[in-house]
Amino acid sequence: MNDRAKTLAGRALLFTAALVCALGVWSYAQARGDDSLAYAKARDAALADGRRHLARLNTMDGKDAGSVDAGLTAWLGSSTGALHDRLANTRKKDAASLTRSGATARGKVTDAALTALDERAGTAVLIATVDVGITERGGKGGTERKRFEVTLARTGEGWKVRALDAIPAGGGS
Repeated sequence: MNDRAKTLAGRALLFTAALVCALGVWSYAQARGDDSLAYAKARDAALADGRRHLARLNTMDGKDAGSVDAGLTAWLGSSTGALHDRLANTRKKDAASLTRSGATARGKVTDAALTALDERAGTAVLIATVDVGITERGGKGGTERKRFEVTLARTGEGWKVRALDAIPAGGGS
């Protein structure tokens, strides 16, 4: 191969490398500004926040008044709207009842999915299965499996639970 052919081959290789880099930059810029990427990020944030808050709303340490108060504060921090208002209005009654029972519950979301997300309205709907481990004051306990439909609302602090509805277990014949 003569010098001229080597120079042409080197330029062609350099041109190809520059073209591949330019296409990579263009592709990245397109993906970065893509609405579907923003939607996916919003979906992931709503799902993560919804899972965390649903677990918190199914968790309570009833061993003493201080623990119950901390749990009720956590419930308020996980909720918004009418649910938050209802929890705030019944807090004193709930605290007395939970302290009296002395039971401890620990919620763990085992499966969850968003069924709806409206970014403009700042709302989402989540369905989830939660295993709630319950330990009574005497040490007896067990696990209950619950299913919920959760309405989420976007707040300045992220997504919070606006409504929480139990879904009865299906009993087909």
